Amino acid sequence: MKSVSDTLFTKPFIANPYPTYNQLRKEEPITQIRLPDGQYAWFITRYEDALAALKDQRFIKDFRKLIHEDELNYYTVLDENMLFADMPDHRRLRGLVSKAFTPQMIVGMRGRIQEITDHLLDEMANHQSVDVIDSLAFPLPIIVICEMLGIPTEDRDKFRIWSNVLIEGTNGAMVQEDMEQHMDNFIHYLKERFAIVRVNPGEDLISKLVITEAEGNQLTEKELYGVVSLLIIAGHETTVNFIGNSIMNLLEHPEQLELLKKQPTLITNALEETLRFNGPVEYSTSRWAGEDILFKGQSMKKGDLVIISLNSANHDPEQFKDPEILDITREKSKHLAFGKGIHACLGAPLARLEGEIAISSFFKRYPHAALNITKQDLVWRTGMIVRGVKRLPILLNH
Repeated sequence: MKSVSDTLFTKPFIANPYPTYNQLRKEEPITQIRLPDGQYAWFITRYEDALAALKDQRFIKDFRKLIHEDELNYYTVLDENMLFADMPDHRRLRGLVSKAFTPQMIVGMRGRIQEITDHLLDEMANHQSVDVIDSLAFPLPIIVICEMLGIPTEDRDKFRIWSNVLIEGTNGAMVQEDMEQHMDNFIHYLKERFAIVRVNPGEDLISKLVITEAEGNQLTEKELYGVVSLLIIAGHETTVNFIGNSIMNLLEHPEQLELLKKQPTLITNALEETLRFNGPVEYSTSRWAGEDILFKGQSMKKGDLVIISLNSANHDPEQFKDPEILDITREKSKHLAFGKGIHACLGAPLARLEGEIAISSFFKRYPHAALNITKQDLVWRTGMIVRGVKRLPILLNH
């Protein structure tokens, strides 16, 4: 008999995974599946199990502890960051980066984020229809993170390409040689950038990280590459899909959008609900059983790969009443869109601020916007991390 897990990662599933998740939570809440790259992994879909796994430090993030040094591949140079580190390295790396994401610093960026957003919305004004991903959801966070990192304006398009490669290479969606070439270019660029700021440091985040490394304060050259690559993904990719998914979901639920227009103070609620309803991060990043583990009745062997479906957990009826309904008046929920535990997304406050400004400003400027694409024609991004569409055509004045 064919298992429901066999339908995972097919085109219909990627377009709408929630019916499959519903079935998995009922029938196979923790089950072994075959990933697109051929690996096998434990797949966790219930909220309670997902939360427990995210907090369980028996599941490790540093896969190097499980394999021989000779088996390490080229891309480990990008893995030297807190996302793939266990304690105590995680605490050290997160502490260094967290200095750029203090609540005071995030609040202080509101004016600049609003300025960038207004400029992008102004540029849409002469168009009847726009792709809101290209026009707003992508450029806003890439401008913000590039300004934080000190990346020159003329190099932002390169970072878009490299960001896509980092994400879409996660499930073998790219030819290996192409990915290697892009990553060679990325590392070469960063090496040159590090050399520039060592001579002439500024107030940007790369300068601060390089100065930390130069002072011998526990940052290696490889860790610099890893931290910057993580910041691009965490500070950009997640927000692109957060903004795109939120605008799409609100347009697909006009009664909720009308409620938001009448009560703009519901924007925070609306964002948390769209994060729960169709979050920008589909799955947790990889974890491995660091030892033989009995987890929720399942015997996992040391080295077993574990994947947590964040979006499935966020649709668990045991945790959320009527989870398939988008309800922006829902009380603040303990959704897992940004993870939990020590690896919870450091950039979540920045993503929330960018999302709030982008989405509220967009609908204030273009209150009659409407989708200019059918659900069947949406093309979803590939990869084993993010959930979002490649394009989102919108009529600005329907």
